[in-house]
Amino acid sequence: MKTFLALSDGTVHQGHLIGRGGTTGGELCFNTSMAGYQEIFTDPSYYGQLMMMTYPHIGNYGVHPDWDEARKPMVSGVIVRAFSHQYSNQTAEGDLESYLKHHGITGITGIDTRALVRHIRDKGVMNAVISSEYESPNELVERARNWAPMEGLELATKATRAEAQTMASEDNRFRVAVIDYGVKLSILRQLIDRGCTLRVFPARTTFEEISSWNPHGFFLSNGPGDPRAVTYTTETVGRIMNDGRPVFGICLGHQLMALSEGISVEKMFVGHRGANQPVKNLKTGLVEITTQNHGFGISREAVDTSKAEISHINLNDDSVEGLRFKNTKAFSVQYHPEASPGPHDSRYLFDEFLSMMEHSG
Repeated sequence: MKTFLALSDGTVHQGHLIGRGGTTGGELCFNTSMAGYQEIFTDPSYYGQLMMMTYPHIGNYGVHPDWDEARKPMVSGVIVRAFSHQYSNQTAEGDLESYLKHHGITGITGIDTRALVRHIRDKGVMNAVISSEYESPNELVERARNWAPMEGLELATKATRAEAQTMASEDNRFRVAVIDYGVKLSILRQLIDRGCTLRVFPARTTFEEISSWNPHGFFLSNGPGDPRAVTYTTETVGRIMNDGRPVFGICLGHQLMALSEGISVEKMFVGHRGANQPVKNLKTGLVEITTQNHGFGISREAVDTSKAEISHINLNDDSVEGLRFKNTKAFSVQYHPEASPGPHDSRYLFDEFLSMMEHSG
């Protein structure tokens, strides 16, 4: 079925429908990973965004329930170059087309995604619309222009769980309170595999309720949307940071921790999304190959050195990738140490968090 992709700057592309027919929209972003499309589509940090994959062949190895990062896909739409309706993978349990239809995801194939990525890199991130229903380019462009912008958009409450959940570890070495702004399942597995019993709390949970579980440490998760709009958690994060117990934050959690210390967060021109971002650990001098997914970040100039020091930087653009807070037992990173872009360069951060809890008095 003929389908259109229209950008808010007036750019229009024609392709063919994948998934369920209809009209959908959101901020157009892209991911440079060669594999992991199911994990990307189900990553809660992508909630409400149109996901464009730069690798041309998508769907070629099928899908499997164990590869989900959340209970369902979180993207609002999918854009690919060459969609594979058939897959070759003995471990897969289904094809991507049926998976997208089952979850009501609209997508488009036949798009020159690499040319479109170059366009986004030049012009900056913008909203777009995918539609198999409307054929008027002008109407679709207008729809894209009227779609809610990501700046000022609070989405963590859309991606969080409805009620608190305990996830027990056989070792039960530590109790970790996880504040769920859209946490990935692989993050929870990393903590459980290290002997942590988790109590995962919805995003709006008060500090009193979280603290009453008497955790050894706090983990602030990844999640979607503008961190500056997550104002309902300002008091909770501030009290967690000043509690005295160890705190570890990833992605949105990292940004919320910075905001609680008066360190500002800004919308990025394009954002970092992919599995090959080089990050330098300023303490060890080692370079880590990391997976990233964020459209907001902290600039070097925004860091108040009396409150935090920069622990990691991105070697592509010198952006801040990690913070160590000086007045509390807390650290955070902008990237995803639980992911496996090939090496497991960054998983030591989970071990550091456990070491902090072990030595915390």
